[in-house]
Amino acid sequence: MTKRANAKYKLDRRMGENIWGRPKSPVNKRSYGPGQHGQRRAKKLSDYGTQLQAKQKLKGYYGNITERQFRKYYQDASRRPGDTGENMIGLLETRLDTVVYRSKFVPTPFAARQLVSHGHVRVNGRKVTIASYHVTGKDVIELGPKAKDMALVLEASKSAERDTPDFLEVNHGKMTTKLVRVPKLADVPYAVKMEPHLIVEFYSR
Repeated sequence: MTKRANAKYKLDRRMGENIWGRPKSPVNKRSYGPGQHGQRRAKKLSDYGTQLQAKQKLKGYYGNITERQFRKYYQDASRRPGDTGENMIGLLETRLDTVVYRSKFVPTPFAARQLVSHGHVRVNGRKVTIASYHVTGKDVIELGPKAKDMALVLEASKSAERDTPDFLEVNHGKMTTKLVRVPKLADVPYAVKMEPHLIVEFYSR
């Protein structure tokens, strides 16, 4: 399990964007950086800097997965037919913790990873504790008995903060979800613009 050592909204403040679209994000009140010199005009980024920022933003969005793991997603995506950037998005969106988050069983990707690692998620009736488990269209994901009664889960499922995407078939009554299709970039409800093509450029240098 990847440990989140940094503050939850540190990425928001660094990027100057509300990455997850959360109402409590500090950039909702102040878009400039923290500290005495936070309001100074930001320097124009080089091509490398722009690519690096795109990578850090997408990597952080999925719960700050490790650089080693993120690079593996790129390598896997580049070996598959089609657009490498789109393939990367498909791989990231079919992680078990991402599917749990997208299904509105929890409020954040971090909470989704914790729910999985603590053994509260079942795939086809079997407990799975690996957040990066690859979900396919044949898999039925269900929350365990204890998780179904958690206040965090009940509040998230009823929240109007975001909707469940149409590439998932979610039943909040039974707390089950199923992948209908692997999403493309345009299908994913990101709160901010993600640019996987810049990440492909970064790794293919």
